[in-house]
This record gives sequence, structure tokens and C-alpha cells, in this order.
Amino acid sequence: RCAGRVEVFFGGKWGTVCDDYFNMRSANVVCRQLNCGHAVSVLGLSYFGPSGKDIQLDDVRCRGWESHLWDCWHAGWGRHNCGHNEDVGVICSAARGLATTEPPTTPAPPTTVTEVPTTLPLRLADGDQCAGRVELFYKGSWGTICDDSWDLEDAQVVCRSLGCG
Repeated sequence: RCAGRVEVFFGGKWGTVCDDYFNMRSANVVCRQLNCGHAVSVLGLSYFGPSGKDIQLDDVRCRGWESHLWDCWHAGWGRHNCGHNEDVGVICSAARGLATTEPPTTPAPPTTVTEVPTTLPLRLADGDQCAGRVELFYKGSWGTICDDSWDLEDAQVVCRSLGCG
């Protein structure tokens, strides 16, 4: 899969993107821009390791239809209030595409293939391996999760955690 720390090329150099406000809409823009299908996961807190490069973008807020990450609203090139412990990463659904968006003389950004750890104590009850009622193990027993404000992004997290796509 396409997976790794999100980096952008601006001002003649590669730099990172902070995880502040970065969500699945922003990740979908990244995956589409790289020809890597759709977003499967957004991983903050430097999941793919911190970078020593400049931080290029912060407070990225995409609507989801943008062609490039830099078309989304952001705090401005090089303007940020974060550190490299907040470098954002993305996992996309497809293998690395053939299209490239960087200048031809610039090397491709680092791409790491990794599996998301399945360490969350959750299960699906009254269904099968990939369908059912979501239950969470807490304080020694299994319980249900209230669906208030539950959306597709929440369901995608559960599915990924259980190895169901």
C-alpha cells in the first residue's frame, strides 16, 4: 500500500505536514493526489517517525474535493505551531501509483509500507468477523459503544483495527 509520512515540496525543498485538524478528507486528497486510491487511515503523532525537515504545512483543512493538498485551507507555507512529534502520516488503499506531482528532478517522498497494529480491545458481536455490534473491553468486561455522533470515519477505524479493510 501507499503509506508513510506526508511531505510536500515547496520553496525548493521537502517538508512535513502537522497533524493538527488533519482528517480523512485531507487524507483522501493526499491518496488521490498520489494515485493511491482512497484513505484508509490518518496517523498522527509522528507514527512513521519524526522528520528533520522543515514543517511546511499546519492546520490543513480539506473539504475532500481538492486536487492537491496545498489547495486545501492551511495556515500558510512554513507557518506552524507544532513540532515534529506531530508529523502526520497516511495509509491509502492502493499500491503506489505511477503518477507523480513533484518536479521530475526531485526524488519521491519517503514511503513506508506498514501494517496498523491491532491492539485495541474491541470486537464485533452478533455478526461475523467483519460485521456486527461494536463492543469495547473496559474495566474487565465487554460493553457497547453509543452511536451518538458515530460516522463512517469511526467505522473505518474499527474495521482497520480488526483487519477488515
